[in-house]
Amino acid sequence: MALTEVFTGAHGTLLLAGEDTPEGADAKAVVDTFAIQTVGRLSDVKVRVDTALKEFYEVGRRHPVSLSPGDIAISGTVGRAYVNGALLFLLLGRGARSTATPEPYVQPTFSITLRLADPARPANSLSLELGGVKFANWSWSLPEDEFVVEHLCFKALTVRVVDREGSGSDTGGGEAPPINIAFA
Repeated sequence: MALTEVFTGAHGTLLLAGEDTPEGADAKAVVDTFAIQTVGRLSDVKVRVDTALKEFYEVGRRHPVSLSPGDIAISGTVGRAYVNGALLFLLLGRGARSTATPEPYVQPTFSITLRLADPARPANSLSLELGGVKFANWSWSLPEDEFVVEHLCFKALTVRVVDREGSGSDTGGGEAPPINIAFA
């Protein structure tokens, strides 16, 4: 059975993790140095998946006769009400150091997990796991009467959905196993 919970941003957490690549090693160094595995004070997270569907029309027909899948593009944005340079390091890697670093240097690659869970039902959760993530840009402004917020755009290579639905009694130990779909 699919999860039917209603969530708000207060139910969500964003987790960062380095990947097992040279770019991932640089991301892991930043994540470990700034202790930002769980990123807090997020103001806005958006994830977008485009499949570039293309319609095929035949002469004399007003509706398409087929839809052809195209390239898959995964992107999104993050807003963070805290500025300490950690996310800028995840964008530029060694290029964000105060001392000059000779080029070429890698751009950090990492994983993002967006997890939604209701504290009243801890065994149920919904997670989006984004792999091969790189920040595309970083910006912040200094408003007069508002909080300073970092804004970042990212792109990712992969996305996975992990639904977990626990039993009626949420007193067991650990997380429920993910729901699997048996495609033919």
